Amino acid sequence: MTEELNRKYDKLREIIRKTGSLAVAFSGGVDSCLLITAAYEVLGDKAVAVTAVDAAFPERELEDARKFCRDLGVKHIVRRVDPLTEENYRNNRPDRCYYCKRLIFSDIISVAKENNITTVAEGSNMDDNGDYRPGLRAISELSVKSPLREAGLYKEDIRNIAKELGISTWNKPAYACLASRFVYGEEITEEKLRKIDRAEQFLIENGFLNERVRIHGNMARIEVPPADIPRLAADGIRERVNDEFRRIGFSYVALDMQGYRTGSMNETL
Repeated sequence: MTEELNRKYDKLREIIRKTGSLAVAFSGGVDSCLLITAAYEVLGDKAVAVTAVDAAFPERELEDARKFCRDLGVKHIVRRVDPLTEENYRNNRPDRCYYCKRLIFSDIISVAKENNITTVAEGSNMDDNGDYRPGLRAISELSVKSPLREAGLYKEDIRNIAKELGISTWNKPAYACLASRFVYGEEITEEKLRKIDRAEQFLIENGFLNERVRIHGNMARIEVPPADIPRLAADGIRERVNDEFRRIGFSYVALDMQGYRTGSMNETL
């Protein structure tokens, strides 16, 4: 590990140490995996992982989260939440993420208190400062810590440290909740979330690991990295994807020629 990465990781551990005990909002992505690894290393049994599960959290992600915590040996608590009961989330306002995060982290704070844990933390990093992230406002209002940002860690830093530490998820593709696949203003429903989940699972099973299926009414707009566009558009796979998406319930299937990028639904704001 480079001197700079060592310095940042030492700073992260010191930030965690000062909490005394920590509940990590754990999604199973590389950010939260590094955070819970450092927390368990520093705090031992005074560190717990809490995964909030709703209709926008795929079962495959939950299984990955469970396996990681089991292998690490850290206590893992799974909570079922339902942001669809919140009208501002369900109606998919541009600040939808604020209402979801406030509900989820309020629940995680309750879990922490029940387990005599003093502090709650989440895994946003320095790169999250540059995008439209209304959820960070809820995190700030609830006094949830962001140790990775406090330590000055960027996504590339996190992946490099995780690789050096032998963390299995170091190269796991970035993931965002399925609600981020909706165009703003389109109602979020459990049925639509299930359609997106099934469509994305089909792409993953066919080797498209970095992908998004954006929903626009009855149309699915597929994003994959530019290098994968020719393979997805090729005869054979193109027909299979179209047929499967129609079976899932989409009337139209489109391929985004710009390719995969995070936060593409924010481009209209």
